[in-house]
Amino acid sequence: MNYVSFPTCDPSWDKLCHNVTDLRVFSLSTTTTHPTGTPDLESIRDAYRRISPHIERTPVMISDTLDELAGAMLFFKCENLQLSGSFKIRGAANAVFSLSEAEAARGVVTHSSGNHGAALALAAKLRGIRAWIVVPNNAPKVKVRAIEAYGGEIIFCEPTLEAREAAAADVLRHTGAVLVHPFDNDRVIAGQGTAALELLEEIPDLDMVCAPVSGGGLLSGTAIAAKSLRPEISVIGCEPANADDASRSLASGRIEPAAATSTIADGLRATLAPRTFAILRARVDRIALVSEEEIVQSMQLIAEHLRCRVEPSGAVAASAALHRQLGVEGSRIGVILSGGNLDPEVIPVQQGHDLAQRKQRAAEESD
Repeated sequence: MNYVSFPTCDPSWDKLCHNVTDLRVFSLSTTTTHPTGTPDLESIRDAYRRISPHIERTPVMISDTLDELAGAMLFFKCENLQLSGSFKIRGAANAVFSLSEAEAARGVVTHSSGNHGAALALAAKLRGIRAWIVVPNNAPKVKVRAIEAYGGEIIFCEPTLEAREAAAADVLRHTGAVLVHPFDNDRVIAGQGTAALELLEEIPDLDMVCAPVSGGGLLSGTAIAAKSLRPEISVIGCEPANADDASRSLASGRIEPAAATSTIADGLRATLAPRTFAILRARVDRIALVSEEEIVQSMQLIAEHLRCRVEPSGAVAASAALHRQLGVEGSRIGVILSGGNLDPEVIPVQQGHDLAQRKQRAAEESD
């Protein structure tokens, strides 16, 4: 395996890549009926109003080349360009700015492998409060540096869920801080749903929306927003085949444990919570699994044709579409690129799988 450096987002996009924010059709305040379940569309809209002064409205990009490869029209919601480098600031900011003054004075705490921790540290900084972040000692260095840069107070622990929860509980006992869980939290879920809210405001006639799934916060918020605004839309969760617990959980009807195998998509190793599991069972159409090789290929394709860097977890939602796993050729598909935080000097590249080969393979499969 070789290593290369991917470009960060380059303003000199080629003619096949466009920002399509001018396609806005209806307002985020459009009246619709409320879905059943918690949170609902109104809580997502409330979250949007609360956090919009503090976050970026990320661009939606398209590429003719990637459309040809996928056999569909893809609309990439670029949360890799979001503040803190991922969608996580949406949920973290909604949770932090929903706190009462008394709660905020105690600070916040969470456990996170990186992106949620960085986002919570930034949200706390924006509100002027303390944030304690429990981080496994094998977390990517780029994510640890981000937490430190935003002023988060890091507590390292062993890379197990039990160790993370125990360390967070210890901080809670000693500080009285408010726990902001990475995904098992209604305010966090509502905040994450604002990415799909923006996407569907700009591209309201999508046939499908794809989002990665780990603990289920982003996919839950995406499903609530998408199914509420456009009931006929298909919502697809995407996860690594090496971390397929969400797929197994929806198939079995109960929350399944994490897979024993490892994945390059380090941000997608959590398991569902009862809260997110219930939402996914009610609103997600299916889970698509992608291989490690397909994830890396998708990172390369996005870097080349969108001129954007995405982390492996951020490329997972695109991978199912780019590798024609969805069976919806000719459709309009929204893809949430969830994050772009990765060490630029150590980007894995698979050999022998360039765009020409992918196009040849796609042509052979269509014969």
